[in-house]
Amino acid sequence: MMGGSSENPELWAFLESLHYGEILSGTVTAIERFGVFVALDDGPDHPVFPGVGFITIPELSWRHLEAVEGVVRVGQRVSAEFLQFDTWNLEARLSLRATQPDPFQAFADRTTVGQKLHGRVTKLVPFGAFVRVTDGIEGLVHLRELASTPVESPSDAVQAGDEVAVVVTEIDRERRRLSLSRRQGSSDHR
Repeated sequence: MMGGSSENPELWAFLESLHYGEILSGTVTAIERFGVFVALDDGPDHPVFPGVGFITIPELSWRHLEAVEGVVRVGQRVSAEFLQFDTWNLEARLSLRATQPDPFQAFADRTTVGQKLHGRVTKLVPFGAFVRVTDGIEGLVHLRELASTPVESPSDAVQAGDEVAVVVTEIDRERRRLSLSRRQGSSDHR
């Protein structure tokens, strides 16, 4: 524990002055498994960490990331949205993705329930299959929607890598979830 406002009054005062949604600029100083440190332009230095700003992995990008390096590199200038003051670590928790348009919402704007899409099966799970319908957007085809006749397991109907025709059955903007059916899309025998 770093000790609160008494030991680092300048840092504490700076962090207390920040507001949710404010945009902070800085330079990426370190990339760790758990996130990215940012030295903020306007803030004081951190007594322990390589930067007062910190971006967790999920807040880096709307995409599911395999590697952080694809998004940022050390020395890069970034502008990120302030989320919260982490009083335990004396950090400004930041979001890089909040400054970028959410591809899911853009997809939802141009897609309607009942629309036919073509996609590629990305992975099978016990309750169905995930299908990527466009760059960065995947939907779930539930087990009961995978084939016109019931199947025991997703692999009875599809394999990862298969190209499939699907129909949009639900678009949940709040949870950023897309539900698809292959059963309704299979009238054309694909």
